[in-house]
Amino acid sequence: METILAGRNNQIFRKGDDEHAMACGKPSLAGSVSQRACVFCGSRVVLYPIADALHLIHGPIGCAAYTWDIRGSLSSGPELHRMSFSTDLQERDVVFGGEPKLYRSLSSLIDLYQPKAAFVYSTCIVGVIGDDLEAVCKKVAVEKGIPVIPVHAPGFQGSKKDGYRIACEALDKLVGTANRELPPFSINILGDFNLAGELWGLLEYYKNMGVHVNATITGDGRVDDIANAHKAALNVVQCSGSMMHLARMMKEKYNVPFLRVSYFGIDDMSDALYDVARHFSSDTLMDRARDIVTREINRILPAVRDYRRTLEGKKAAVYVGGAFKAISLIKALRLLGIQTVVVGSQTGSPEDYEIIRRISDEGTIIVDDANPIELSGFVKEKGADIFIGGVKERPIAFKLGLGFCDHNHERKEALAGYEGMLNFAREVHASVMSPVWQFTRKIM
Repeated sequence: METILAGRNNQIFRKGDDEHAMACGKPSLAGSVSQRACVFCGSRVVLYPIADALHLIHGPIGCAAYTWDIRGSLSSGPELHRMSFSTDLQERDVVFGGEPKLYRSLSSLIDLYQPKAAFVYSTCIVGVIGDDLEAVCKKVAVEKGIPVIPVHAPGFQGSKKDGYRIACEALDKLVGTANRELPPFSINILGDFNLAGELWGLLEYYKNMGVHVNATITGDGRVDDIANAHKAALNVVQCSGSMMHLARMMKEKYNVPFLRVSYFGIDDMSDALYDVARHFSSDTLMDRARDIVTREINRILPAVRDYRRTLEGKKAAVYVGGAFKAISLIKALRLLGIQTVVVGSQTGSPEDYEIIRRISDEGTIIVDDANPIELSGFVKEKGADIFIGGVKERPIAFKLGLGFCDHNHERKEALAGYEGMLNFAREVHASVMSPVWQFTRKIM
């Protein structure tokens, strides 16, 4: 395609035509207008759902506004996380230093809201002027008697994926600071952010299996549970892009094993339950998992089949943050009779792309770190009927005159679990089959 920038050819793969290995995990090419966000944003979206912690952004007000309530993460209790606090650095602070302002802001906010912990985020300007976050956080932690954790995330030092790693390192400072004993069949769920409350359905599945969920990191998260996360017998990692670093650190420091799972789609949701039962080598857990899977599939499958009758033969383009989610979406769309013709992610690994290559149909375009021009061209070339992505992909779909399904962290519809699969099928059907398309012109 003539709109592909020189230097990006090895990040695009057409199954059946190309043989090269996918190049990924590299900085975005200058001028490509990548869909990726900055390091600060990456760290913020991972830590944000911890509901009883204070989140203070040390930087200009724009950084706080950009990430205010950025996830559709719900809480079953406190909602301190939904408030966006900033030191609102001005020119005077840049010239003379922002540490006094940070100290005053942090101290007064802790006195006012009495959080269980505080996360303090550095931004680009702080990385330039060199404010000592560590010293201020250490001082306030001693004075207030709570963990005050610096998150060193100047936006210019990488991409959103680097922010994930920094967030994991901040969480690592909290993990291991409590020592509460847990039942033998205990897990932590890493990388589910409780978008639209979908985590609560997952908790019910595990509860019915007889598995105790200690900490949810970070959806509907609580500081005390995260501090005790090292006592769980297993980490179950849903969003591997954001949380694998923490899972590996906990494996190394506390010998907590981990499993990679996905809760999207019938097949992967079922495997997530079976894999936990297999890990604990428990026939009882396995029998309960089978009962849950059988009951839930029997409940939703008739409706899914009804949607499939009208969706059969439609085409989809998928571009999401994590490649593991893309893998699940290919399977879920196939269950609906929809062929995935374009698929990509912002943060996929070589292993992820190999799986995508293996399960994709011939001719599928697979892309890493795409930009709007590329995505528009691929969607038009393949004649997609629906685009599944996030807030940055929505305008592309609407400009091209095709349906859109939001599968990113801003969404308000629960799409994980069995009920989530039913919601996904309903939304895709409503978008693709909407009568509005008879009055529009597809720019294809």
